[in-house]
Amino acid sequence: MKKLFYTLVVLALVAFVAFKGAVWWLTEQRMAELGDEITESGVVHWQRLSSNLSGEVTLHGVRYQQFRLTQPLNISLLNFSAGSPVALMRALLDPAQLPQEWQLDAEGVRLQLDAAMIKSWVAPEEDTNPALFGLTCGPDHRQQLGSGDLVRMGVSDISGEILLRQSRDHLHFELSTAGTGSVEMTARNYRLPLVFGQAGVDDVQPPRPEHIDVVLRDGGLMRKVAVYCARESQMDVPEWVALITRGFRDALNARGYEPSKQLVALYQRWLSEGGQLEFTLAAASPTLGVPVHTLEEAGSNDASFDMTYNRAGVPDVYLTRMEPERAELPEQAFEPVVPDESESAMADWRPAPVAEASRWLERTVRVTLASGRIVEGRLTGVSEDRLEVSRMVDGGEVAYPMVIRAVERFDVWRRASDQGRPFVAPEPEPEPEPEVAPENELETEAGPEFTTEVQSPTS
Repeated sequence: MKKLFYTLVVLALVAFVAFKGAVWWLTEQRMAELGDEITESGVVHWQRLSSNLSGEVTLHGVRYQQFRLTQPLNISLLNFSAGSPVALMRALLDPAQLPQEWQLDAEGVRLQLDAAMIKSWVAPEEDTNPALFGLTCGPDHRQQLGSGDLVRMGVSDISGEILLRQSRDHLHFELSTAGTGSVEMTARNYRLPLVFGQAGVDDVQPPRPEHIDVVLRDGGLMRKVAVYCARESQMDVPEWVALITRGFRDALNARGYEPSKQLVALYQRWLSEGGQLEFTLAAASPTLGVPVHTLEEAGSNDASFDMTYNRAGVPDVYLTRMEPERAELPEQAFEPVVPDESESAMADWRPAPVAEASRWLERTVRVTLASGRIVEGRLTGVSEDRLEVSRMVDGGEVAYPMVIRAVERFDVWRRASDQGRPFVAPEPEPEPEPEVAPENELETEAGPEFTTEVQSPTS
């Protein structure tokens, strides 16, 4: 009996060692095949791998460098769970034979942002149509929001966790980040095909999911973007929102569509306040499932895009078909922007009376105190006896209050011709009048408390 027991123990140890060795070797083979598939676009490395008898294999210290980007994607732990050791071995032997249910977790995901994330040799893709969601972020309206702007806003990296879970009837993807929002996507009645490393499948296009349920949360990022880009564009936030909305409408018009008033109002609300959006995309549709009405049906057709904003339904979201507008751009639009070298056009530190500091709220200023200390930053507050200047420190914003009588010199970063915004003293509030909802008001099924306060621009 004792001999049988020892024999069983030895066999169990041999089986355990064989399982661990087979998992290690097969994982190395599958990762090598993956590396061959992505060799033209990037390279992936990892420090070590481990496995257990519950059907899991884990890669530690994964590093993926995409050749177009200047910074790598780092993953502390990448774990694949097949549910059982037999299912894991079958999946590693043939990736096309994945079990009915499996899960891939990525923990400690981090992408360090750089002022120029895309390498200089990468040429932009040619597209005759204007971008749908281009965010102007500079005095030149062709300057778009980039990674450098995010760094200056205090977003130094994108970090969080990734989850990819396959069940019998759907594929679920989730990306959760710290401070930059999250996105959840669920493809109904869809299985992810894994065919890399197999001969004769290079030209085979994997099937697309028919419907994808999306939940998008901005995590407060859009408010920061709106304030920052409006300031960089030398505009107020409502003016900047109106500018971006005009670009959104023009981009749709160039594609032959006119957005409904509710769609425009919803886009404005998202730009200025962010929030949570829930909708369902149709991958096979050219408009991703947004209904398209004819001119005769506009306003009378009940078909609307199924969408909720902050968990309240938004009706009348659709597009109207129209003739594409392709306005001829002037030749100057294709020429680089050359700054005017005249003294009035060049931005520089220019002195201003400290008594008129209210005119330069939200502008970049430099305050020289009687003690010799110099404080540079954004002017965020002015009272009768104090100034408040905010500066970015270690990814956060710190406000510095200063007594006006201690200010020896007050400079504003501006052009000589820039007179700033005139300061108007607040008037007594009038008696409230009955509210009349504007035509472009964002109406939701939850009631008027979800209506937008930003007016849609005229086309």
